[in-house]
Amino acid sequence: MTDARDAVRHLLGAEPTSVGSNVVTLDDGRRVIAKRGAGPRANAAEAAGLRWLTTGDVGVPDVYAHDETWLLMQYVPSAQPTPEAARAFGHGLAALHLRGAPAFGAPPPDGPRDAWIGLAPMHNIEEPDWATFYAAHRVEPYLRDAVDQGLLDARESAVISQVCERIDAIAGPPEPPARLHGDAWSGNLHWSSDGLWLIDPASHGGHRETDLAMMRLFGAPLLDVILDAYTEAAADAGAPLADGWRERTGLHQLFPLLVHTVLFGGGYARQAVAAARSALTLA
Repeated sequence: MTDARDAVRHLLGAEPTSVGSNVVTLDDGRRVIAKRGAGPRANAAEAAGLRWLTTGDVGVPDVYAHDETWLLMQYVPSAQPTPEAARAFGHGLAALHLRGAPAFGAPPPDGPRDAWIGLAPMHNIEEPDWATFYAAHRVEPYLRDAVDQGLLDARESAVISQVCERIDAIAGPPEPPARLHGDAWSGNLHWSSDGLWLIDPASHGGHRETDLAMMRLFGAPLLDVILDAYTEAAADAGAPLADGWRERTGLHQLFPLLVHTVLFGGGYARQAVAAARSALTLA
């Protein structure tokens, strides 16, 4: 299948009447998102992640069909952010995280171990604790790639390596695995008339502070409202965030900053080193 029209015909048995940049209108009036995968198993991973996050806690698009090239999903019209939607999302995200995961590093049910975050490969490998998982399967692979590309020198890479060496002292109190979106930057928070939805996940069993740190990395509309509602709901559920969670933001942002470093280079390498230095102050 060479284009979205062919994908819709083949996977949905429907006839497109128009095709935009990634929105296909069908002859029955429905609109469908048609998205190309980043690489092998990317669509299977994203589809499994979307289904795993579809719990009713927050808005998540329905998956209609997918193959190795195309992922067809529910189209959700955009709308302006509102405080009401932000509060509801914060409450819902806390509930979603607390639904848990089988283990740290566990992929979604029926999802592949070898997945993607954006345009970068990402491996979901189960470990007994979050610190081991995060150091071995999130930070170190991208650190090696950044060094191999000449994006980090020996002194800079040593700072990041120290975080992995001292991560047990930095990570904070142990928590059970959370059900993570995994790539919750502002571009993957979709505001609609029905509230704030999650799209484009890199889902796995992880630490709930990771999603919160990702939202803070590039900013998001009404972020303070979201985080206040989240902390309120987590506390009400008997699972308050551990003291110092805001100070651990740099630790959890280290992974996405290294991903951006290997994909885009430039200033992201400096930001990754700064995040590592921030994390080391907690050791």
